[in-house]
Amino acid sequence: MEFHWGLFMMNPEKSRPLTRFWLGSTLSILLIAQSLTMTGCVSRRMTIVSNPPGAMALLDGKEIGYTPASADFLWYGTRQVTLIKDGFETKTDMVTVSAPWYQWPVIEFFADNFSPTRVTDRRIFNFNLQPRQMIPDEELRSRARQLRSEAQLGQ
Repeated sequence: MEFHWGLFMMNPEKSRPLTRFWLGSTLSILLIAQSLTMTGCVSRRMTIVSNPPGAMALLDGKEIGYTPASADFLWYGTRQVTLIKDGFETKTDMVTVSAPWYQWPVIEFFADNFSPTRVTDRRIFNFNLQPRQMIPDEELRSRARQLRSEAQLGQ
């Protein structure tokens, strides 16, 4: 008995070794594909905490929420963190997010692509906000008069 599949004709008695080879190679390919898609990756996340909490947090000029606020990041290096809260001085700091050993060049390729598990890198940055200093009215008026007189003199 012969089977016709499109342009191919197959004789069952002659095709058993070919069928086993085809099934074996297909299973191998599927296992390799599955293992490649299930490899680990590195997840990077930074959390910004302020004292007192509830300050608007900006990371590199982009709003990420109210503290404590978290954001994912892709690269290590120096980042600008700005915290804004009513009644407190606006705080802008440069923070350095240093790369761990498994993110060094060459090692990074293997950690990102062939790690059997997901690697998580979590960083927490704490900031203390200072209460806003109120300038007395008379000092503010004095500075305004000085600026007005300098402007009239063309300085």
